[in-house]
Amino acid sequence: MQVEVTRDVFRLAQVFTISRGSRTEAQVLTVTVSEGGVTGRGECVPYARYGESLDSVAAQIGGLPATFDRASLAGLLPAGAARNAVDCALWDLEAKRTGKRVWELAGLAAPGPLVTAYTLSLDTPEAMMAQAAKNAHRPLLKIKLGTPDDMPRLEAVRRGAPKARIIVDANEGWSAPVYADLAPHLVRLGVDLVEQPLPAGEDDALLGMERPVPVCADESCHDRASLPKLKGKYDVVNIKLDKTGG
Repeated sequence: MQVEVTRDVFRLAQVFTISRGSRTEAQVLTVTVSEGGVTGRGECVPYARYGESLDSVAAQIGGLPATFDRASLAGLLPAGAARNAVDCALWDLEAKRTGKRVWELAGLAAPGPLVTAYTLSLDTPEAMMAQAAKNAHRPLLKIKLGTPDDMPRLEAVRRGAPKARIIVDANEGWSAPVYADLAPHLVRLGVDLVEQPLPAGEDDALLGMERPVPVCADESCHDRASLPKLKGKYDVVNIKLDKTGG
């Protein structure tokens, strides 16, 4: 089995900002796994929040043995971007070999259409209202917040997109008092869900707090081992393959 890793940098259409900072490009690793004249492909985006970089993830993949399969991969790499890219490439390889779709190989029902959220970058209230108005035709908007002064932004987005469903993602940017102050306004403005309001290491503050809007764990949940500590704090989990490892 031959495994190759390539690096790509894709410029974003506009600056993308969350509570932790801004970026203008996406740095992607693509993995190809070839065997018997068939090649499978997968990709990942290493995430600095979890101590990953292009170099560290490429090194993890480069350290794999000459022979492995999907069943053994979980014991060779930890949950994270490297394992996800290789896992996806192996699924793609098997699908091409067998002429079956991945959902068939996994024994799942045929997938149907789903509504996905369109994300609005953290910005000034005026800029976020303009973003919301431009995308008001979309059924579901996810707005990036995470500062102590987010109320004007939230109000502005609702004015810009009065009929859209809204998800709020604070990316660990709020304190418990800020979240408690905002919670009733999330209800008033018809927010469907609030994602990771508090830092992962401080989310015990959610225990016993009222959750008038469902609270979703992102940075607080990486894989199944994370689930027990979420009880009583979260209602929903954001599953990302680059966190779970495929």
